[in-house]
Amino acid sequence: MPFSLIPSRLFESYREVTPEYLRRAGVTLLLSDLDFTLAPKVVRRPDPALRAWIRDLEAAGISVMIVSNNRSGSRVTEFCADLGIPYQGHAGKPSTKGLEAAMARAGADRARTAMLGDKLLTDMLAANRAGVLALMVEPLGGAVTLWQKVLHALQAPFKAACRRRGG
Repeated sequence: MPFSLIPSRLFESYREVTPEYLRRAGVTLLLSDLDFTLAPKVVRRPDPALRAWIRDLEAAGISVMIVSNNRSGSRVTEFCADLGIPYQGHAGKPSTKGLEAAMARAGADRARTAMLGDKLLTDMLAANRAGVLALMVEPLGGAVTLWQKVLHALQAPFKAACRRRGG
């Protein structure tokens, strides 16, 4: 299991992760974090843009599953039910157990799986340790609390390393 915090590719928003990009990368299963990746944590329901993005991915043959560390399952359950997609809760990222369980449920292998997230220490580390494509987005809603701002600043050198590698 490689220990790396450097994402494979950086995007400003999940909307930039297109079906075409994922198909070129050979991805048939997109695992995604929820909070700050697909919606700010305070948002209870998916917006029309997210619904359209999920529909476009599914129309292209790309399955989507939420992999969340969220302690309260109610928000994730409701959000995913609204979107009509499955989720793997209590994922324990940066452990790989949640990603591995999600891949097993979907019948997908590592080579055809990507993980989308906004945090290096959970999402990207778990993706790299699991051997899946690690795709990072800027947090939706931005860094709000002092702790989030500190984490965001600490991520900057790793994002710069990704950009230098061409991601």
